[in-house]
Formats: sequence, structure tokens, C-alpha cells
Amino acid sequence: MSDTQHARIQDNFKIHKPYKTCEFLDAWLKEASKDNLAYCDFLDNLLCEEVAAKKKKNIVMCTSMAMFPFVKTLASFHFSFQPSIDKRRIKELATCRFVANDDNVIFLGPPSVGKTNLAVSRDIKAVTEGYPISFTRAMPLVAALSKAYAENRIEEHLKFCCEPKLLIVDEIGYIPIDCHGAHLFFQLVSRRYEKGALILTSNRSFSQWIEIFGDLVIATAILDRVPQHFTVINIKRNSYRLKEKAK
Repeated sequence: MSDTQHARIQDNFKIHKPYKTCEFLDAWLKEASKDNLAYCDFLDNLLCEEVAAKKKKNIVMCTSMAMFPFVKTLASFHFSFQPSIDKRRIKELATCRFVANDDNVIFLGPPSVGKTNLAVSRDIKAVTEGYPISFTRAMPLVAALSKAYAENRIEEHLKFCCEPKLLIVDEIGYIPIDCHGAHLFFQLVSRRYEKGALILTSNRSFSQWIEIFGDLVIATAILDRVPQHFTVINIKRNSYRLKEKAK
């Protein structure tokens, strides 16, 4: 290959803006020449490398945009420390079929038993499957909804919250939500109902959700959506923070 031809190939790649091909083109050309690769094999290898690099880049970008508090996978979760969890149900959720079906999951349990860890691991898996994800904690979410309502742009903000295929709302119940905030949260749940997947985590049992939302009607309306369309994972034991302190 002449220098002119090599330069033209590089320039053409830059025009079409492949992500990584320009970086590993020379290495693949040398490998193809050494192994006498068929044209189709060379092109196949080149395209596979480019697609894999773009997929990895997209995963990193989507993970960053999701605003996860940390990045953990299911492999890092210690099921032996939490025997109350049905490992088979968690592995089923790991397939992300619930996301494709616009179903929902609630993780219940006292503080520091792994609720957020399990929720984030579901989201990380969903990111690798190509789903748009968003993570938020309950109080900042309600505050944002209330601010949007006060500024007369609640419809715009509800639409924004419904764009991700999977939305995770963490730490419901740590701080009570006032009546107005509860109504706005219910509107969000209603908008996403059967149109997008939702993961909730809470340190309160369902019987205590009236205390969280401060309104019997709203709490009941939200809980009415639980039986048929939510998978409930109840974690009953062992705080990870107390375990670390004991060490």
C-alpha cells in the first residue's frame, strides 16, 4: 500500500467518523497482510472491533447520564449475607425482561441491607442492554416536581421523567412527603404506568406508606398499582454497615 493510499484511507475514515477504526487500522492491516486474510474476514474483523468499541463507549456514557450513586454489578452482591432474598427472583430480574415489559420492582427493607445495591445492579444491566436509564432519590425528585409545578412547567417535567425506559426512585420513606408532593409523585407513577419500567426502594413496609405520603387516598392509589404490576423484594435481615463496624 502506498503512502498516498494509506493517507486517503485515514482521511476517509475521519470524514465518516468511526470511533476507533483509525486507531487500530494499521495494526489490522499488518495482521491481515501477515495472515493473508480474505477481504471479507478483514472487513468483518474491522467492523466487529468498531461496533464493540462504540458499544463500550455508549455504556460508559449512558452510565454517566443515569447519575448512579455508584457502579456495582450483581456479581458483587453477597447473597449468603442476606438469606431472606430469593436468588432465583433476582436472577430473573437480571434478564431485564421486566424493563422490556414495562413492569416494576419494589425493594423493601431496613436501611443498609442492599436495596440500592440490587436496584443499581439492575440498572447497570439495563444500560448494557441499551435501555435509557435514570436514577434519582425520592426527595430531590419531589422537590424538582414541586419546583416545576410552581413555575407552571409540570407537564414538561413529567414528560421529561417519563422519557427513560427505566426510572429508579431510591429512599422512599426516609423523609415524609407533604400532601402536594405526594399528589405530584402519584402523577408521575400514573404517567409511567404500563408505559415504562420503575424501580422503587423504601425502608418502610406498605402498611406505613400512609405515613410517608401523609394522604390515605394517595397512598392507597399508589398501592393499588402494586399487586399486579410490581415485583416486591422484601429484605428482612442484616445491615451491611453494622457488619463493617463489627469488623
